[in-house]
Amino acid sequence: MSALGSSGVEVGGLGLGTAPLANLFTEVTDEQAHLAVDTAWQQGIRYFDTAPHYGIGLSERRLGAALRDRPRAEYTISTKVGRRLEPVDTVTGDDLANGFAVPAALRRVWDFSADGIRRTLDASLERLGLDRVDVVYLHDPDDHAEQAFREGYPALEKLRAEGVVGAIGAGMNQAEMLTRFVQDTDVDVVLCAGRYTLLDQSALTELLPAAVARGKSVVIGGAFNSGLLADPKPDATYNYAQAPAELLDRALRMKTVAEHHGITLRAAALAFCAAHPAVASVLVGARSAAEVRDCAEQFTTVVPAAFWQELRDTGLLSTDAPVPT
Repeated sequence: MSALGSSGVEVGGLGLGTAPLANLFTEVTDEQAHLAVDTAWQQGIRYFDTAPHYGIGLSERRLGAALRDRPRAEYTISTKVGRRLEPVDTVTGDDLANGFAVPAALRRVWDFSADGIRRTLDASLERLGLDRVDVVYLHDPDDHAEQAFREGYPALEKLRAEGVVGAIGAGMNQAEMLTRFVQDTDVDVVLCAGRYTLLDQSALTELLPAAVARGKSVVIGGAFNSGLLADPKPDATYNYAQAPAELLDRALRMKTVAEHHGITLRAAALAFCAAHPAVASVLVGARSAAEVRDCAEQFTTVVPAAFWQELRDTGLLSTDAPVPT
């Protein structure tokens, strides 16, 4: 377990991201989602991440239901603010335009105001069936930086001071603004998705060194870049779009090296993310009990030093990136 910054909130090295359990792209039943969370618990996973955005509330409802009978002191849960959910007058169609196979019964409203932060968190607690969460992230404030820094962040700081939440931060698919949060605010943690992987180390330039220097924690999401590093093949996705040919070729070459050393590319991808000293936890998204078991198994796989050396010797990995020792 690692503490998030100086907050005292602790997370395990492997956490479960629950967007896939909210019908990301395809439907998952309530039973399948519940079994996935149960399996994560059986595998020792105690950190669970969710958000109102995921399935317009479905992820929070399913996660809360699955954890309802678990001792609250034994797990850490994070959710996000910035997208407030509102009911629609008439339900027409689904939410697949936003990636989720659910009825479009709610709409997302960007809101990083102080009032919006509290209202969004209150609604999340109701869906989760909890009286508190441990971590709250500002969710994707890319196009709302001014309001996020001027109103959203101070609102989180106040919630932390009041003891409503234990740790605060921001979660994004970019490293640049997260670096600003680490350097210019008193966040405990940032969630960086897809920008520190075997295929994209852009977070290594500024974000991760800044986090180490300031004693802040980083949680890594998107370790597989949405699929390419899990199973590189012609129809694989990279950052939720068709994988470019150049990156597919790179991933396939890495997979060949991994197999040569008797491991999977999945194991290497997870081990790489976890190796940086700033990283407190690596989130994996899984939509079934089998996927959860596989991720847990891969995370505990020892990756031989010769594998990392061959990646570096062949130019597949920068010499600047730390690897497990």
